[in-house]
Amino acid sequence: MEGIVAVTYRCNARCYMCNTWQHPSPKTEEVTPAEVAKIPSGLKFCNITGGEPFLREDLGEIVDVVKSKADRVVISTNGYFTDRVVALARKHCDIGIRVSLEGLPAANDELRGIPDGFDHGLRTIIELKHMGLKDIGFGITVSDRNAKDLLELYKLALSMDLEFATAVTHNAYYFHKFDNEFKDPDMIAKEFLKLVQELFRTRKPKSWFRAYFNYYLVNKVYGGKRPLSCECGTDLFVVDPFAKVKPCNALDVEMGDLRTQSFDEIWNSDRAREIRAQVATCDRQCWMIGSAAPAMKKALWTPVQWILKNRRSFLNASEGELFELSAEFRPRGETLGDNAGE
Repeated sequence: MEGIVAVTYRCNARCYMCNTWQHPSPKTEEVTPAEVAKIPSGLKFCNITGGEPFLREDLGEIVDVVKSKADRVVISTNGYFTDRVVALARKHCDIGIRVSLEGLPAANDELRGIPDGFDHGLRTIIELKHMGLKDIGFGITVSDRNAKDLLELYKLALSMDLEFATAVTHNAYYFHKFDNEFKDPDMIAKEFLKLVQELFRTRKPKSWFRAYFNYYLVNKVYGGKRPLSCECGTDLFVVDPFAKVKPCNALDVEMGDLRTQSFDEIWNSDRAREIRAQVATCDRQCWMIGSAAPAMKKALWTPVQWILKNRRSFLNASEGELFELSAEFRPRGETLGDNAGE
């Protein structure tokens, strides 16, 4: 099982695709380290996120707790507070850090609403790299505005030997955003397909699985169904800043409250079973790494078969032929509606 712990809804960014910063969680009401300690042990992975996690003055205490619960811990950050990130990494040199950058400097600073945000993020990455942290990388949420920067940001990550995480804009309660849409899905698809080709050009099987994930982000852009069933609330849980346990960050339903219940009481409750039934019939078709990664691990043969079938086609394709490799996703004679970004 994997977990996501959102430690705050406070954020210093003003992102175009996310309005969480307009709905900050009061500091006095945010989940405490003692409440986080109620999550189960033996997790394969746990992501600490926000808002901006490094606004929490007690983030180090939370990391202490989560590290005792999970084999691997990664913190998602905009990287603005370089000194805080580096200080925490010095103490916890075995954690992962993902710095969200929405493209090259102009696009990033416009879309994240932070002056010199790219400079701060890159400086953080450079400092972490210099001190020898192993699990570090960039993350980008792709939209019409920054899709053209996707490949360049990947190449920057590759040249620095960094991990590279991708997503597309989503609409959900978590982001307080419901009007994200893709105005030029064909253009976005072409950029993702170039990335898929580059990922296949590496000799790392891990990158080939990322090619599978990114290929189906093209499907998401076109409003298609996710290729693997979602089992949020079974393989994944989310703890929000108010200590509520939820199945994911798309369905706004609560399985229970860590302030008044143990995790086992929540996880094995009738309410949890009801929510799992809701997940089984959910039509949101999310394809975010938090829910996609455990699904890919569980149904490993499905991405393996896709890789074996498609790798050579991508490697040999010209730029024009690449687009045809996504023909199965594209609507025929249809226009994308207002929910295209969901």
